[in-house]
Amino acid sequence: MRRRAAFGSAAGNPRDSEHVFAYKSHPMSHPESPAVIAEGLCASFGSEPMRVPVLVDVTFEIPRGQVTAVMGPSGSGKTTLLSLLGGLDRPQSGRLVVDGQDLTTLDRAGLDEFRRRRVGFIFQSFNLLPSLTARENVMAGLEPLSPKRADALRKADEALDAVGLLALANRFPHEMSGGEQQRVAVARACAKDAPLLLADEPTGNLDDEASEQVLDLLVDVSGRRAGHNLIVVTHDPRVAARADARLELQGHQVRTA
Repeated sequence: MRRRAAFGSAAGNPRDSEHVFAYKSHPMSHPESPAVIAEGLCASFGSEPMRVPVLVDVTFEIPRGQVTAVMGPSGSGKTTLLSLLGGLDRPQSGRLVVDGQDLTTLDRAGLDEFRRRRVGFIFQSFNLLPSLTARENVMAGLEPLSPKRADALRKADEALDAVGLLALANRFPHEMSGGEQQRVAVARACAKDAPLLLADEPTGNLDDEASEQVLDLLVDVSGRRAGHNLIVVTHDPRVAARADARLELQGHQVRTA
């Protein structure tokens, strides 16, 4: 079982009272600024005296319109870093600006709004709702953003078609293979057309042909477009080869390549 980091979860954090600034939607207000600015980020597991450092004084920038691969050995903090970038967790210290928004200043409601409007997630464990069909899982992420159900339905079907699963739109997760569930998760994230797409091993359960299809879609939807970024955690050298740059995690530090 993966250990959760000791730093606060966005779902509930005693430090929330200290974060009183609300999310401010200002798409592309500073298009020349980096998509991500991280300064002195620190995160660890556990509590004293058994605290285990994961990220220590991590500093880097990611330009806009770029595909970035995050690589490193197991346990090096790749998923932790992705959680910080998506506002799912907070660093214990440091500053993190994503799409012009300083996440370390947001309260819980502000982080929720940031994730809803600015971030698409592809989780390693899929995180599909078991009681919903493939189509309904994709629509679940769209309905808060699309006032008209017909618009959400159209976008969901377009996304499922793009990953080759429109014919399975009415199937439930338990009726699909792991690779098919992975592609539904990809469709759900891409359908939002969010400025930032975060993917944790998006090709880990796919065969070679499906992997290439998903990579093409991810790069097309959120890579190398003005104001859009794809940040993908991967061990797959084929995925890394498609990236514009790499962040390599080792020894609690990040090295850009």
